[in-house]
Amino acid sequence: MLWAAPASAAAPVLAEPATRPAPVAQPASNPEMTALFDADQKARDTPATIDWKVLWPADRARRARTQVLLDTGALHSGDDFYHAAYLFQHGKTPADFLKAHTLAVVATGRGKPEAVWIAAATLDRYLQRIGQPQIYGTQFQRAPGHAWTQEPYQRELLSDALRQATNVPPLVDQAKQLEGYQHQPG
Repeated sequence: MLWAAPASAAAPVLAEPATRPAPVAQPASNPEMTALFDADQKARDTPATIDWKVLWPADRARRARTQVLLDTGALHSGDDFYHAAYLFQHGKTPADFLKAHTLAVVATGRGKPEAVWIAAATLDRYLQRIGQPQIYGTQFQRAPGHAWTQEPYQRELLSDALRQATNVPPLVDQAKQLEGYQHQPG
């Protein structure tokens, strides 16, 4: 006996909607998160005069407060997650950098397209901290008495088109930036 599936049992056919849904209104940014981010950025206004013995504990306190805001569901907007990503990017551990990367991805998904750069930078920082080469080329470092470097760096993994899509400079521009660092005093 042959059975024919009733029409209602047929697999659904998915089609693109004729029109895109209207953008969802963004929730208001959390003013405390904005203030934490502003304090983080102000502390870095003049890199040559940073007192790291003061900055590191302040960074730690800002990350701790940001974690409380995350844990209590107080962050909602793309800006909130973008700001939180920057604070965790200034962390010390691989977990800080991986969390920063995740926060940047959420920020992008919540309408903050410029968060793609911090997503790339935090992934590079995470990879370096776990002993793997960076893939975008956002991290420049120098050990005392040594030249500036981006190493370890797996340059061939991503194309310059992918770097451009994440607001990361192409390899030729990174090389110029690295060269410029070599000529800075100190």
